[in-house]
Amino acid sequence: MKKQWRLNPSILVMLGALALVGAACGGDDEAPASGSGEGGALRVAIVAPSASDDLAFTQSMVDSVNALERDVELSITDGTFIVEDAAAAIRGYAEDGNDVVIAHGTQFGASLMEIAPDFPDVTFVWGTASDTQGLANVFAYAPAADQGGYVNGSIAAALTKTGVIGVVGPIEAGDAVAYINGFKAGALAGGASEVNVTYTGSFGDVALAAEAAEAHLINDVDVLTGTAQMVVGAVGVAADAGVPWFGTQANQTSLAPSLVVASQVYHWEVVLEEMLALRDSGVLGGQAFEVNLANGGLVIEFNDAFELPAGVRDAAEALIEGITNGTVDTGS
Repeated sequence: MKKQWRLNPSILVMLGALALVGAACGGDDEAPASGSGEGGALRVAIVAPSASDDLAFTQSMVDSVNALERDVELSITDGTFIVEDAAAAIRGYAEDGNDVVIAHGTQFGASLMEIAPDFPDVTFVWGTASDTQGLANVFAYAPAADQGGYVNGSIAAALTKTGVIGVVGPIEAGDAVAYINGFKAGALAGGASEVNVTYTGSFGDVALAAEAAEAHLINDVDVLTGTAQMVVGAVGVAADAGVPWFGTQANQTSLAPSLVVASQVYHWEVVLEEMLALRDSGVLGGQAFEVNLANGGLVIEFNDAFELPAGVRDAAEALIEGITNGTVDTGS
């Protein structure tokens, strides 16, 4: 059974302060033992920058933890765009005796450098990142987002009539860049004449994403994609204009049920299971993992309500197979 709590970072800070006061008063209570959740469940906490139901980055991790094939007692602190708030939450969960603390944001790396050494018995899971910063109790994870991006771009090329496709990106970093570069390469290889990319400079500004999408439509774009939690604004514009949309990170079909063509979905549980198996054997961190099409950590989930032209889905499936076996190069 998985239980979820969503805690505000300020409450965590207050609880931490109360715990210090209790210690100063000579309390005799011992800290919770590892794996001491209800019924011996693994105690896992997620700290993430956006809402846990954002249909993007944060939801991908929440869904993945809930998909784990083990008993998990899950706590969540989301909406921690301010790194200091995230750091307080990460430390608070470690102090509270959680077995695994997931710092779901590249920007939390500097905080982990300070926090993880203070809790050698806690496993910290951090991403997206390709290294563990030399920390023995940190696992890192990252997606080969260019792979699904390439597939989505190829399908988009088969749908465009103007030949011009638009991309709404956040900050030019991390898996956003990988996805966008892969999408652009796939679209151009598939016959699109132009792929226009706009980076808004924000992961969470919905209004900026909407403005970027509107600007694309003015410039003859007739297919759109984007990445990060702010894309809900861009999807809204696409839906109003009747323009097909391609999602990534999580399945975004519910945002525009008749216009989302396909979504690259992050199934982090594929590598989380590996990490937890290592933890069970006494290895608390020190390794980096990648989700990709080959290991099933990346999955292209098609929207069956969107009717693709004949042969397009078969071509996409063949492309997935080619990327998986190494005969197709995404150019990234």
